[in-house]
Amino acid sequence: MLDLPAPGPDLVLRYGTHPDAVVDVRFGRGEAAERPLVVVVHGGFWRPAYDRVHLRPLTDALAAAGLTTAAIEYRRTPGRPDDTIDDVVAALGMLAGAGALAGRCDGRLLLAGHSAGGHLVLHAAADPRAPAMAGVVALAPVADLGLAEALALDGDAVAAFLGRPAADRPDLDPVRRPAPGVPVTVVHGADDELVPLALAQSYAATHPAVKLVTVEGGHFAVIDPRSTAWPEVLAALSAG
Repeated sequence: MLDLPAPGPDLVLRYGTHPDAVVDVRFGRGEAAERPLVVVVHGGFWRPAYDRVHLRPLTDALAAAGLTTAAIEYRRTPGRPDDTIDDVVAALGMLAGAGALAGRCDGRLLLAGHSAGGHLVLHAAADPRAPAMAGVVALAPVADLGLAEALALDGDAVAAFLGRPAADRPDLDPVRRPAPGVPVTVVHGADDELVPLALAQSYAATHPAVKLVTVEGGHFAVIDPRSTAWPEVLAALSAG
């Protein structure tokens, strides 16, 4: 997935002054004007080495399916998680009123995030500072920071992100926060070894209104338009 080619964005917007305060917009075809804007948040365990570019094949496929997308970038500084959280909220606020998107979507926001991006959209859905949204689709999300820490995922990525133990920041742990007030669907690969299915199961058990869809494949199947999981992902994103 990280090397799969795809065209660049149709439009780049800014939501702040720092270098990462950018959003790549791809215009959907067909009936996109009558459907929500899909705000996509990339993963990479919150590490600076990974950015939004690897989601371009995903957004290209969504454009072909008639969905306009906005792939946000955010600061990824180890030990400074609040910068990351604040960036997501700021980007959502900008997109909620972006005149450049008039006629390209129906004005609603549908959040979609993969891996660490799944963590970020689940957090944003329960953040009172965030604008109203139509729903959330979390793809293989790091939905339980405590469990991810206990499993030492990706070389203790949670500790690197938070700069302290997960127990010290329950406010950033989706499984310990209030349930979002919007529909949430989690799509997770049964064979995911990078972010095990157990994290999604923990989140769904804590918030029973969450719809958990288990699909074939590993961690990247849920963002790969070529995978057998893609129809389920597309169905979840097209439900709004």
